[in-house]
Amino acid sequence: MPKQKTHSGLKKRIKVTGTGKLKRGHAFTGHMKTNKTHKQNRNLHKPGLVDKTDEKRIKSLISNMR
Repeated sequence: MPKQKTHSGLKKRIKVTGTGKLKRGHAFTGHMKTNKTHKQNRNLHKPGLVDKTDEKRIKSLISNMR
């Protein structure tokens, strides 16, 4: 059976923290920022964590990164 390749698009968007959690950016930050509140824009800049239900699937896609 061949090896599974790292998902090239995902490895650019996800970083693995020291404790093994997955850090990601938020959506809705690309354009039309004037329609959002200052509070919403400020909070969207902060990194988020991948949900626990998705971690196993995403870690298998980026398993070759580490």
